[in-house]
Amino acid sequence: MQLHYSLLGKYPNIFILHGILGSGQNWRTFARKLQSRLPQLGIALIDLRNHGRSPRGASPHTLRACAEDLIRLSADIGEPDIVIGHSFGGKVALEFSALEPPVQTWVLDAPPGTLSEKPEDQSEVLRVIQSLRSVPTPLEKRKDLIDILMVQGFSRAIAQWLTTNLTKGSDGYIWRFDLKIIEELIQDYFQRDLWPMVENPMPALDIHIVRAQNSDRWTPESIHRLQALEQCSVHRLPHAGHWVHVDNPQGLCNLLIRHFPS
Repeated sequence: MQLHYSLLGKYPNIFILHGILGSGQNWRTFARKLQSRLPQLGIALIDLRNHGRSPRGASPHTLRACAEDLIRLSADIGEPDIVIGHSFGGKVALEFSALEPPVQTWVLDAPPGTLSEKPEDQSEVLRVIQSLRSVPTPLEKRKDLIDILMVQGFSRAIAQWLTTNLTKGSDGYIWRFDLKIIEELIQDYFQRDLWPMVENPMPALDIHIVRAQNSDRWTPESIHRLQALEQCSVHRLPHAGHWVHVDNPQGLCNLLIRHFPS
């Protein structure tokens, strides 16, 4: 299986991995900003399995499977020096780094532990999935999805973002993804505990974890555990919630460039 990606530049020095229900396209504006500062770098914006234009892939649908997809991709297009993963993609980045260590790994606002630490996070994501399951596809217009989700209490911004997961079929707009696979992926994300990896990383790993200042994804216990890390670099991104590349793209860009390997 070949993952879909788009490349800015000639060689993929950097892989960027999106969150659940996202795609590489979500990071294009930020990637262009980053590359304008460091034009010598190439950036691969990757669609993980069952997202964007990538195939669904074979079962099991897990973080490890996503990481193995990336290993196959890197064999075709070149191994990255830096892997940057946001949210769900942050844990995929860690899994990939355990199998095939890059020079540097960035985990953006993705707590390494299980989400049973904060059950309301799990219920929030499941609420989105449940709502998507109830959407009567095919839809005549993309706007129909916005109207349906806003009636269910979602913000216009979230509803508009979710329309990026629609594609035009013969009878109207349908989902790009298989919703059952999305559920399998997110359940593995909930259950996978990667604290041991960041608390006792392999010597070759240079791991940077970014917590957004206004993020609601971290419990007091997980923040305390994060701050106690000795072998990973921990950063706090000010003026940003969970959507770090949207809320404070300049701050995130500055942070990455300041710590990129020379």
